Amino acid sequence: MTEPLKKGDLFQIVAVSSPISKKEDLEAGIKVLQEWGLLCNDNYAVDRSWGYLAGNDEIRFNELHSNNDYPLLAFARGGWGSARLLEKKQPWKEGWMMGFSDLTSILLARLAGGFQGGVHGPLVTTLGAEPDWSKDRLKSILFGNSVPDIFGDPWGGGISKGPLIVGNLSVLTHLIGTQHLPSFKKSILIIEDIGEAPYRIDRMLTHLRLAGILQQISGLGFGSFNYCDNEKNVDKAKTFKLLDIFKDRTQDLKIPIVSNLPIGHCCGNASLPLGSQAILNGDKGSLSLVK
Repeated sequence: MTEPLKKGDLFQIVAVSSPISKKEDLEAGIKVLQEWGLLCNDNYAVDRSWGYLAGNDEIRFNELHSNNDYPLLAFARGGWGSARLLEKKQPWKEGWMMGFSDLTSILLARLAGGFQGGVHGPLVTTLGAEPDWSKDRLKSILFGNSVPDIFGDPWGGGISKGPLIVGNLSVLTHLIGTQHLPSFKKSILIIEDIGEAPYRIDRMLTHLRLAGILQQISGLGFGSFNYCDNEKNVDKAKTFKLLDIFKDRTQDLKIPIVSNLPIGHCCGNASLPLGSQAILNGDKGSLSLVK
């Protein structure tokens, strides 16, 4: 189990995806972490870029795996680029990591490597805009305190218990066939995405079925899927609504399913610790962490 943070602990901001474009958003997130009593290592990469990445692969890899032991690595922003770093052997260390979206690749690869402490939750550049309940939830997880249940729309299926695997659907599916996915056996899988057309969501869920992943899990949660149901210039009679795709691709699994959970690209991105035991209640629509 990862040791809880305490006041005075040092955190490092890590930019392994796209460049940091809004310094004010970064500073707002730093302020929140500092208000919790954490200390920021001032060595972070504002305005560093290499094309659409926050530096070349070597720079970003060395920032992810520095020689210093930080109790918390806080990812600056998403975008694209973190999966490129997985081509090298990863010298993972104990400690906390927090982020989501493109950082799904790092969080899942680290979990597959046998390390917990990864938190699917706000990035430094999104933390400042999170509502108080979301900030309090992240703080409680990092400092070892209990958190309340979160709720979505119940689809039935009873109750399941298992380790949490949480991530962006697009990023997760692009790790299939690699060594960087953890075991999904009897897990509770929570997925989210943004800006993907319904047919692409269909394709990715079908990929998870063809890979045998959805058939292994004990429970399934759908988080936020913002801007995924508004295809332009498409005959509405010749497409599917996103909810219809979710149901068509999953309801034969006969497991608890909850949709519309406050997770992902939404303001109110509930933090979840990967690998931790959780209970998904498909009848009540709740997701609970087990202490």
